[in-house]
Amino acid sequence: MHPQTLLDVCTELVRLTLKFDHPADAIVSRFFREHRGLGPRERATLAETVYTVLRKKLLFEKLALSGSGPRERRLAILGFYGPRDFIKSVLTEQEKQWLDYCDQVKPQELLDLHRHNLPEWLVQPLKDQLGAGFWPLVESLNLGAGLDLRVNTQLAKREAVQKELKEAGIKAVPTPYSPWGLRIEGKPALNKLDAFTRGAIEVQDEGSQLLAMLLDAHRGEMVVDFCAGAGGKTLAIGAAMRSTGRLYAFDTSGHRLEALKPRLARSGLSNVHPAAIAHERDERIKRLAGKIDRVLVDAPCSGLGTLRRNPDLKWRQSLQAVEEMTVKQAAILASAARLLKPGGRLVYATCSVLPQENEAIAEAFSTAHPDFEPIEAGQILADLKVPGAERLCSGGANGLRYLRLWPHLHQTDGFFAAIWQKK
Repeated sequence: MHPQTLLDVCTELVRLTLKFDHPADAIVSRFFREHRGLGPRERATLAETVYTVLRKKLLFEKLALSGSGPRERRLAILGFYGPRDFIKSVLTEQEKQWLDYCDQVKPQELLDLHRHNLPEWLVQPLKDQLGAGFWPLVESLNLGAGLDLRVNTQLAKREAVQKELKEAGIKAVPTPYSPWGLRIEGKPALNKLDAFTRGAIEVQDEGSQLLAMLLDAHRGEMVVDFCAGAGGKTLAIGAAMRSTGRLYAFDTSGHRLEALKPRLARSGLSNVHPAAIAHERDERIKRLAGKIDRVLVDAPCSGLGTLRRNPDLKWRQSLQAVEEMTVKQAAILASAARLLKPGGRLVYATCSVLPQENEAIAEAFSTAHPDFEPIEAGQILADLKVPGAERLCSGGANGLRYLRLWPHLHQTDGFFAAIWQKK
């Protein structure tokens, strides 16, 4: 594609994304469906340009003030994913001089907001938690995320899949904590691999795999994934159960559960039972009360632990939206707890980095439910022989109470989990 045409298309996609009326990944996917003539290289350039603009939005908007032409074009030029010579070939002399000036700006010369590129309401909660770790977190968020796979242990062994990927020209290394995971370089077309089509691998962040491990579901048990979504954790739990027992995948979105069906068909699992529910007090829930061995509540949340992948979330979320979310999270957790039989395990999890969605919810639940005894996440992970389990946790008298994952420390998305056993 001619550089000018590609820049024009980038500009249009940046314009659509910055309306923030839908998630960025949905806007990009729809744009690609509507422009089927785009090749893999053009798609990569477009997607990475948009995500760079989203990650560095405050800085680019500041730099764009000294440029000329439409705002979206200036932002697309600043974030363009590709050689500078390529994009400069279609710029005016004035634009080239402006871009050279922008490229020479040093990070240490910038105001903090142009360095961290975060909304102000989010900055202080992160600084309060991380202290000097705030800037390493910012750097990791702006680098983007790698790609982790979960090997379906029902169908394959990790070492065999790693060798198979190598033969296909894909370098994969074992994830440092999850025994099911492989981390790969780049973004290969996984859906064309035999390992994918036969269900031996699924894309799943290592942190998400660790949440499924914390549930530690066993053969023959009755288990519920209360907010299953598209079922990534459901499938990991089902494989851990060796396709025995009964695993309910509940969600209020029938559309999300539909996305689980092809993945479930590939997985070879026969113990998973997806079911759409109206709300957390649905009749299906009442009928199972007191009968379930293990419940995972991967609660709806702000998603701010996934900013490496979804940088638009920091501009689409607000403090008010988070506060409204916490009410829902507490209600869902309380309803899900009713499912458990005595001795049963409850896991509450989010992909948020905010204490009000994490520790605050867990502590309030513990206070209101004395019949649920907190269990240390660190001890569970150690019992499962997860290397360096203590480094994955925080809170409590010895720092092992909760799973607390950070992108800059653990190279995963930001995750939280709290665990209880019903007395």
